[in-house]
Amino acid sequence: MATKKLLIVESPAKAGTIKKYLGKDYTVMASMGHIIDLPKSQMGIDFENDYTPKYITIRGKGQLLTQLKKEAKKADVVYLATDPDREGEAISWHLAEALKIDPESNCRVTFNEITKTAVKAAIKQPRKIDMDLVDAQQARRVLDRIVGYTISPILWEKVKRGLSAGRVQSVATKLICDREEEIENFTPQEYWSIETVLNDPKSKKDFNAKYYGEKGKEVKLNNAEETKKVSDAIANADFVIEKVKRGQQKRNPQPPFTTSTLQQDASRKYNFQAAKTMQIAQTLYEGINLGGKIGTIGLITYM
Repeated sequence: MATKKLLIVESPAKAGTIKKYLGKDYTVMASMGHIIDLPKSQMGIDFENDYTPKYITIRGKGQLLTQLKKEAKKADVVYLATDPDREGEAISWHLAEALKIDPESNCRVTFNEITKTAVKAAIKQPRKIDMDLVDAQQARRVLDRIVGYTISPILWEKVKRGLSAGRVQSVATKLICDREEEIENFTPQEYWSIETVLNDPKSKKDFNAKYYGEKGKEVKLNNAEETKKVSDAIANADFVIEKVKRGQQKRNPQPPFTTSTLQQDASRKYNFQAAKTMQIAQTLYEGINLGGKIGTIGLITYM
């Protein structure tokens, strides 16, 4: 008799793609992201007990959690295949707690691309839940909550209700304020430059030249009088190339996108908001139906 296996991922789109790769022995379900979180109506941090987070089931996820528990009881093996990052590791840990799965067992499956080869290879190499990643996510979530729930009310009072400031926005605000202070305290300094267009008699090509200084030393032009004096002196002069410096430059290809560089390029080139960029990237990662024999396949690695 075949072993019944349950694989839990985060999104339904991903579940549909993976189900096609694994076949009838696998039931693939989606947790729809986090199933538990800190309560919205209160701080949710036990300050007297080592800042322990107080988790509750997210509103609206109760029925889904019941279905996951039901399928987990039917299965001989349960694999937790949430995203391969800190957030995904934490979701797997929460699922393990809810479904009574030992986090020390080989229940965790990760893959960086949703292709048949990658998914099947990952299934063959399950591991235990990485509690270092879980702790990192919890620390970030707790810090977000403490900073956000402390600073946000100040924004509501001083700026506008509904705004939020967490661990990231608060630091960004500080950087902006420091930069604005530098701009306000900046003392303008006058400077001038002299540029001309020269012609190479051999190639018959024009090129730009900029005044640098005298006898190899840089001379800064601080006012109109100094600039005019130099300009008059070189107005009818013959220019001679004394030295040509030759060298080789090595250009390396751009590194693969990170989340931030992906968002920056999408904003610069296509004017995409960060949310739209990540939505498109998530779709490409989870899989696109290319038709024919290829079918649905993930087109990018995990972003």
